[in-house]
Amino acid sequence: MVVQQPKKTTARDMTVGSIFGQLVLFSLPLMLGNIFQMLYNTVDSIIVGNFVSKQALAAIGSTTMITNMMVFFFNGFSIGAGVTIGQYFGARDMDKLHRAIETTMAATFLLSVVFSVVGVALVRPLLSLMSTPEDVLADATVYLRIYIGGISGLLIYNMGSGILRAVGDSTRPLYFLILTSILNIVLDLFFVIVLKSGIAGAAIATILSQFLSGVLILVLLTRTKDIYRLNWRELRLDFPILRKIFAVGMPAAIQSVITAFSNIFVQGYINIFGSDCMAGWSSYNKLDQFIMLPMQSMAMAATTFVSQNVGAGNDKRADRGTVSALCLTCGITGVIIALLILYAPNAVRLFSPDPAVISYGVLFIRTNVAFLLFNCINHVLAGALRGRGDSRGPMIIMLSTFVGLRQVYLFIVTHFIANTPRIVGFGYPVGWFACCVIELLYFMIHRRRRLRAAGAEM
Repeated sequence: MVVQQPKKTTARDMTVGSIFGQLVLFSLPLMLGNIFQMLYNTVDSIIVGNFVSKQALAAIGSTTMITNMMVFFFNGFSIGAGVTIGQYFGARDMDKLHRAIETTMAATFLLSVVFSVVGVALVRPLLSLMSTPEDVLADATVYLRIYIGGISGLLIYNMGSGILRAVGDSTRPLYFLILTSILNIVLDLFFVIVLKSGIAGAAIATILSQFLSGVLILVLLTRTKDIYRLNWRELRLDFPILRKIFAVGMPAAIQSVITAFSNIFVQGYINIFGSDCMAGWSSYNKLDQFIMLPMQSMAMAATTFVSQNVGAGNDKRADRGTVSALCLTCGITGVIIALLILYAPNAVRLFSPDPAVISYGVLFIRTNVAFLLFNCINHVLAGALRGRGDSRGPMIIMLSTFVGLRQVYLFIVTHFIANTPRIVGFGYPVGWFACCVIELLYFMIHRRRRLRAAGAEM
């Protein structure tokens, strides 16, 4: 059944209007939202690094790759749900749009429980796999068990905001993130400085704030009168729609999870150099994540833009949106990279005053960050391809380069050339560059085939 959407709506129809304007207006709240979402873990690192110990800072850094595996899986699932919902929205098929929303949230509730239970059980084996040093292991275990045990709030928020993004609403999830990020800072200071609860307090503050964000997004989806309202009475798994969501989302989820899992081995290479290097690597990773924000936000914008326009049958507009997204991302990221290279010591000093930690952090920043421009192309093209329903191609390319090539590089250089922090850290740019070259070729071949097929139909 095809139903017209109501006249008054907070959804954004990206099949009409200025391409540049639509991308900017949609991606800016995403970028700000991602900044506030990253503040959860970054604030933990800053407060723990300054008020607990550098070992506690290293512990939080060593857990990032593990928590990312869970979050990235749901992000992949969110991509599949977003593309499916976006295409139904672009085609004005509101009946299937509603069934996709109810299916998405039902699957989220089930999977979040499973991931929490399994994740807590695997904490010690995963930390052991990463060769976590003894002076970091106890803190890392405490932080990770609390964080994973309460991660359902974050997962529910991410899926709910993914539904809103699919229909073009990237603004209201931002308001919730601003509120809960401020709450997280207050709770962090209270638990760590006032109650002296150390790294456990930082973890508790984070999950309480994330739980509130999940509750708020559910209230919004439930009470809205708009086209994307969540109807709890109809909450069930529609398996044909679920298969469509998984067809797009699972390759993205698998790629993200395997990449995050492979980064556990990269963390293992770093851990060999001790807690100073680990803390410096942790500081660099937090800053690296901030540089990634424009490309991640624009990739999400490209996915929504392309999915809506493909659903509306406007293929040329989808391609023009992809090119605009690439130009915007490279420009913004280039400015951020230049500033970070220039002020690298000051940036690392936010996380720790220790001279050794600052030295390692600056080393990693000035070795790696300029190469993130290649990653702009990787993420935006992958987002555009997923918006068309092609999630398998980006998965294979990214797994081959981010995982396969990177691990081969690390094994060869550490065993046969030199095992130094700079050489180990450079494994990331190696994967980014290779992925960029292959994905550009793949995208051009994919586009040529589409144009040929469209010409044959005419």
